[in-house]
Amino acid sequence: MNWTLRREDVLDGEHLRAMLNDNPASAARAILIAAQQNMVDAQALLGQILLDGSGIEQDAALALTWFEIAARSGHAMASNMAGRCHEHGWGCEPDAAKAAEHYRRAAEAGLDWGFYNYGNLLATGRGVNKDQARALACYRKAAHLGHAKSMNILGRYLEQGLCCERDLPGAHEWYRRSAEGGDFRGQFSHAGVLAEQGRITQAIHWFEAALNVGNLNFLRVSRKALLDASHPDIRSLALAYHQRAAQLGNDEDIAEYQRIIRSRR
Repeated sequence: MNWTLRREDVLDGEHLRAMLNDNPASAARAILIAAQQNMVDAQALLGQILLDGSGIEQDAALALTWFEIAARSGHAMASNMAGRCHEHGWGCEPDAAKAAEHYRRAAEAGLDWGFYNYGNLLATGRGVNKDQARALACYRKAAHLGHAKSMNILGRYLEQGLCCERDLPGAHEWYRRSAEGGDFRGQFSHAGVLAEQGRITQAIHWFEAALNVGNLNFLRVSRKALLDASHPDIRSLALAYHQRAAQLGNDEDIAEYQRIIRSRR
């Protein structure tokens, strides 16, 4: 997510980004001063550093307050982040309906993350009536704005023909673009297509890329899929996925990794 500050007479955005890396505490003080002077970008950024605890004491409830202050002034990313807080219960009780309202406003402002997050709620019926057609429209808009996660999901809709005409070439193209955009699920999807086409070396490259950046839930699902792969070189990657899940996960992930090792002796 790209945050910028615009009021040059208060802060220079480039200088502030350097400060956040080199001296987070000094940057936090500068952001706080700018936020108190009603600089909307600074208010949104203050919410983020409060949420992260970057250069300032972590305070999710106060982060939400600043996100909502900036959102009322029309800051799209602040609306999106307020939605994230309400969805996940960061600094508040989880409330999917409030999250949906914030995401909807971020989407109406044209923010790719707003479209993506609102699409997720529409697709699952959390906080809003389930509506796959509207979810698809959100993902499509976000994908065309360059949002890599949405590209992968759009590819899935096209592959399954869900609320649209089935379009395998189109799905494969969106998977490729998602993979190149850095989304680990897109990388796994693209790798699967390459494997089906017999392009094993390229498939392994993208499976390994997804392994390096994928989160725990992704690894847990993907390790099972790799165990069923027809090509032995791809099937062998299941062990690396199990190992990485064991490093990130719990005792059950460690036990599952050990079980796979024993089964290969």
